[in-house]
Amino acid sequence: MIKRSLVATALAGAMVVSGTAISEPLTDVQKASAAIHKDAAKSQAKIDNVVDQTQILLEEYRTTLDEIENQKIYNDHVSVLVADQNEAVASLQDQIDSIDRTARGVVPLMYRMIDTLEQFVALDVPINMDERQDRISKLRDAMTMSNVSVSEQFRLVIEAYMVENEYGTKIRAYEGKLNYQGTDISVDYFHLGRIAFVAQSLDQKNVWVWDNATREWVKLGDEYLRPITTAIRMARKQAPFDLVTLPISAAETAK
Repeated sequence: MIKRSLVATALAGAMVVSGTAISEPLTDVQKASAAIHKDAAKSQAKIDNVVDQTQILLEEYRTTLDEIENQKIYNDHVSVLVADQNEAVASLQDQIDSIDRTARGVVPLMYRMIDTLEQFVALDVPINMDERQDRISKLRDAMTMSNVSVSEQFRLVIEAYMVENEYGTKIRAYEGKLNYQGTDISVDYFHLGRIAFVAQSLDQKNVWVWDNATREWVKLGDEYLRPITTAIRMARKQAPFDLVTLPISAAETAK
């Protein structure tokens, strides 16, 4: 019995010792495993973070590529616009140069046209002479004004020529002064184009006709008093148009 008790005691002690010896390595293994899992989790977290950062960078890279492509397309577009604008600028410069060249030719032409117009008026039937001479004077003034463009100057010259042309087609009556033998007389003037240019005193007792060959007024007979009175009234729309007798100079024949 004593031996059995000793054996049992010995076995129990051995088991206790054996159990303690086994449990210690298991605890270490568990601790090591836990540490490994913890490190693995940290590593996975780092990996996940790197993956996220990589994904963000990839998206940014793709966005940057899109922006670069868009910028390239825009730059190409702007280049086309700039090239077109450069062509437009070059064209405008050519036009400006052309205008300058034209102006250098037009300005002398306008002075010659004004000189010719002045000579024509001086030799023409003196219809509205004061008005016509004043128009020529204003033309010369306009040619010396820096604030009047060449195109406007040219328009004024052409307009003056058009007015002169109208004198040859209009029927008109107007009041003015006639100098006859050194005496100024208030008269009604009447002209049928440039065919007939006559004057009648306001008391309707005297009439004259302009002789462009002699450049003077010639007194008419009383037979022209009524016809010229009627012609003046017709021009002023005070009487219906009708046939009247007017003194008309014969056309000069070439020698």
